[in-house]
Amino acid sequence: MHELNGITRGQQTKSLAISTIAFTVCFAVWTIFSIIGIKIKENLGLSDSQFGILVATPILTGSLSRIFLGIWTDQFGGRIVYFCVMVTTSIAAWLLSTVSTYEMYLLAALGVGLAGGSFAVGIAYVSRWYESDKQGTALGIFGMGNVGAAITNFVAPMLLVAYGWENVAKIYSVILFVMALIFWFTTEEDPVTKARKERGEKVKPALMQMEPLKHARVWRFATYYFFVFGGYVALALWLPRYYMGVYGLEIQTAGMLAAAYALPGSVFRALGGWLSDKIGARRVMYTTFIGCLFCLFLLSYPSTDYIVHGIKGPIEFSFNIGLVPFVIITIMLGFFMSLGKAAVFKHIPVYYPDHVGSVGGLVGLIGGLGGFILPITFGFMNDIIGVWTSCFMILFVIVATSLIWMHIAIIISDKRLHPELQEPQPLPEMLEED
Repeated sequence: MHELNGITRGQQTKSLAISTIAFTVCFAVWTIFSIIGIKIKENLGLSDSQFGILVATPILTGSLSRIFLGIWTDQFGGRIVYFCVMVTTSIAAWLLSTVSTYEMYLLAALGVGLAGGSFAVGIAYVSRWYESDKQGTALGIFGMGNVGAAITNFVAPMLLVAYGWENVAKIYSVILFVMALIFWFTTEEDPVTKARKERGEKVKPALMQMEPLKHARVWRFATYYFFVFGGYVALALWLPRYYMGVYGLEIQTAGMLAAAYALPGSVFRALGGWLSDKIGARRVMYTTFIGCLFCLFLLSYPSTDYIVHGIKGPIEFSFNIGLVPFVIITIMLGFFMSLGKAAVFKHIPVYYPDHVGSVGGLVGLIGGLGGFILPITFGFMNDIIGVWTSCFMILFVIVATSLIWMHIAIIISDKRLHPELQEPQPLPEMLEED
């Protein structure tokens, strides 16, 4: 673990606070298509599959860019990389308002998606300001920047109605550019990068930064993140459309209710980080998967009419989840997912302190791909199967598979390393590779 001699509490707090605010703005821009995409869908007459591709395209760029941005952060430092990402994305967001065809919207969306890559930069930058026993909490707080999705779902519909969707893109562009300037002029080089420059050390080649990616544990963390983050992003993008289609709500109301899901999925990430520091990330992951299974089981059941042939004739009754119960269950789902997001990233700076950018970039990449693949899958399922709750059915299968796979991996790892123990141990993860 790197040394933090000479670093003051004030420097830590300032770096964490500014980085978190910057990530919040980036995340809000990254999910902008959850709102303006609905208007574009109406204007161009897109199918649900085309809409799913549109809202997922920025997620693709944000995912694929994380591994490279993470490596550059390890090489050159998070401050300069973070600044460049925000400036570049702000330009892409402005250009978004100047196009008019579906193909050009997809191309512009690729540029906007760079905002999602800021996560890999931020976790590497923030982690270097904190000791290992505090990194879970610090990264949990930083991850609260996911609340940007809730901000977009809440604020963007009002801006859209008042000013038109093109101006929403311009407003977001200006805010992000201003945030980039604030970040640059209020932060300083992280202690690891600063010490390396003072010693005159050369930057490690990119291939050396990618060396830990051969470890099985890294890929296991990535699969967990596919659901807890990718599923979170996918639902944050999809729920406004779901509310409008299933419950017939207006876009403002649909956006606000989608924000009700996204908000706990962000703000409780700090709690997940704190719990991971205190009781271990393994227990937090079990809580996450079991809680999500319960919520998704309820959400997966489609509205159904039953006819039972009784003694005195047919008995008819129906099952459906009303709007209020649906909102409550999605809020619970967002809460459990927030705990899991923090638990996954608790491990990375502990086990890979010199490769936080590259390892975190890969884990974030796979998670982000979930946010890209799942909305497209949701739209495809709607068009082919025609059942609204099919999106939750898919997520239920993913969670069930992840829980079983994780439990088996833990049992095998514990028995190999501690054959005298009969119960899985409450450790964050075993230090040996599995």
